[in-house]
Amino acid sequence: MNPNHAQPPESSYSRRDIVKSGAALALPLVVAGCAASAPGAKTPFAPRVTKQLKIGVVGCGGRGTGAAVQALRADPNTVLWAMADVFGDRMEGSLQGVATEMGESAAARVQVPPERRYLGFDSHRRVTDDPEIDVVLLTSYPHFRPAQLAAAVAAGKHVFAEKPLAVDGPGLRSVLASAELAKQKRLALLVGFCWRYHDGMRASFDALHDGAIGDVLSVHTTYHTGTLSRRPRRPEWSEMEFQMRNWWHFTWISGDHIVEQAVHSIDRLSWAMRDELPLRVNCLGGRAARSGPEHGDVYDHFAAIYEYADGRRGFHTCTQIDGTPSDNTDYVTGSDGRAAINGWNPESFVMLDRKGREEWRYKGENRDMYQNEHDQLFASIRGGYPIHDGVRGAHSTLMAIMARNAAYTGQTVTWEQALASQEVLGPASYALGDVPLREVPIPGKTPLA
Repeated sequence: MNPNHAQPPESSYSRRDIVKSGAALALPLVVAGCAASAPGAKTPFAPRVTKQLKIGVVGCGGRGTGAAVQALRADPNTVLWAMADVFGDRMEGSLQGVATEMGESAAARVQVPPERRYLGFDSHRRVTDDPEIDVVLLTSYPHFRPAQLAAAVAAGKHVFAEKPLAVDGPGLRSVLASAELAKQKRLALLVGFCWRYHDGMRASFDALHDGAIGDVLSVHTTYHTGTLSRRPRRPEWSEMEFQMRNWWHFTWISGDHIVEQAVHSIDRLSWAMRDELPLRVNCLGGRAARSGPEHGDVYDHFAAIYEYADGRRGFHTCTQIDGTPSDNTDYVTGSDGRAAINGWNPESFVMLDRKGREEWRYKGENRDMYQNEHDQLFASIRGGYPIHDGVRGAHSTLMAIMARNAAYTGQTVTWEQALASQEVLGPASYALGDVPLREVPIPGKTPLA
């Protein structure tokens, strides 16, 4: 359950100008409930690709390093061509890590000379605008994802975008606009909800949808874990750098842990519900065990209740509190039985009837889901059937955002309210200097924007 965190590229542009541009296009798409392509769906609608594919990475932290290696291993005719980040130490460490993983093939497969190592808040544009690059891996801070995705799709690049896709409503609308444009351009857009590409999990959810325990009546997903690491302030760091180095503790950068981390479990809740959109959500949350500047303004626990049009309810709980029990299980109750699916435990890929007798069990292999993502992404590009799960990924992200907003304000939040929200998290422009400190939200007092 340890996420591989990446660092963001920096930019001098105004984010508010970017997110406003996508608002009008995205709303009809969500209202229509347009479905995303199923992972691995083979419906050819683009030319097959036989040339060498050049890869650019935006965000060179741990996840960016891992994604670069997985992309290179997914297709033997690929090369890492350019990288972008804010911090030079991140980039150099990432390059070294990729080269080590690639071993003897690194000289031929890792071709990122100094002139293609871009630093700065707008460094992602040097990658997306490079005509040599075919595929862009977006593995930076969630806050920057909407603008980076917009730039990559506008430039005609295939994209791997890590979850979550945004941290607020305006960013989410921009993402939906980019997803629609990617479809029009026949570009692959794979979102890093990796459990959707896990062999055992996919088989389990297929069995669930095939009626192994009857109709799904309720789902409760969990993401209970400890506090993520903290980095004490250094004298040479500005306030912006301090927050970026501790990004998972600041809501404007990460979205809070329900959006940045537990969104995996919320995505599986949606998966169990056949990706139907909830009508509204109520959510409890707060800070019971966090203190100190490194903890920023995020909460350490959430408990969400999603309501659906047919009267069903879906439940999600997540914690980041040290010294408490861990859980990352999806508890599903059906009309004819139950399941408690935990992707970290292959023995949990089982469906039981109402008396506890086994109805179904997965007996296949479980390959690395992170590698599976990239294997299927590059196969889809090569085969002319580009994977596209951008809309579905955006919907799961919005489910997490609306729950966070409900917890912060103490109010019921509808799907339409979350999507139409005008609240823009973060500064209007970016520089490694001062940045406003955000107060911890108080339910009942913090307004719903």
